[in-house]
Amino acid sequence: MDRGTVVGLVLGVAFVVLAIALGQSPKAFWNLPSFLIVVGGTFATTLVKFPVSNFLGTVQALKQAFRTRSERPEDLVPILGALAKEVRKESLLAMEKTRVTDPFLKRGVSLAVDGTEPSVIESMLRAETAAEAERHDRGERIFRSLGQAAPAFGMIGTLVGLVQMLSEMDDPSKIGGAMAVAILTTFYGAFLAYVVFLPIADKLAERQRAELMAREIATQGLLSILAGHHPRLVERRLYGLLGYGRQTTGKPPENRLRPAA
Repeated sequence: MDRGTVVGLVLGVAFVVLAIALGQSPKAFWNLPSFLIVVGGTFATTLVKFPVSNFLGTVQALKQAFRTRSERPEDLVPILGALAKEVRKESLLAMEKTRVTDPFLKRGVSLAVDGTEPSVIESMLRAETAAEAERHDRGERIFRSLGQAAPAFGMIGTLVGLVQMLSEMDDPSKIGGAMAVAILTTFYGAFLAYVVFLPIADKLAERQRAELMAREIATQGLLSILAGHHPRLVERRLYGLLGYGRQTTGKPPENRLRPAA
């Protein structure tokens, strides 16, 4: 689990709730009509934008925001370098003796060991990557749409409250309730957008970037191995994709690359 996502959300909510609780009238921050306008309107508008199946998939997308990848992109470089050494010493079949935990790289290795043509392997891996990218992008777009709609419905609720307040000017006892709707809808919209929806959308975008980079590293590394490149050349090429300064120790992590039982 990604502790940063959990800690960030908890702290964001906790600080706001604490500030409200320390005030003189915490109950004043709850207004059901305001809540219904913002939450109901936000989700209804987003449901109009996206197919129902995509909208229901937000639960799966939300899980991605709290999940960490087992291997970072830079962790795959020494693993692929070690695979290149095994192939250079023996043959492509030597990769079958090594247990690779990354599912995407494992599928590529399986195709290579089965004797699949490099061009076919590249086509299959890139097609799978494109499908995965679309799935990640869909979740990000939905949460970003929620983050854009929430403040808008906060403003709509404010206008509703102002209209109610102006229509009840002859009855001072009703002005307070109408003003609460006007102000609290703006608060609810801003809170949901900037504490929940938009941070999750940004986290999903970062997850997608890391996932696509890891898959590109795995694809390029495997193709270099199949082309017979020297292990050092394989690693240097992959580190070049990552950018200067992101090299690890150059040794494959023991818990991610070990002989199969």
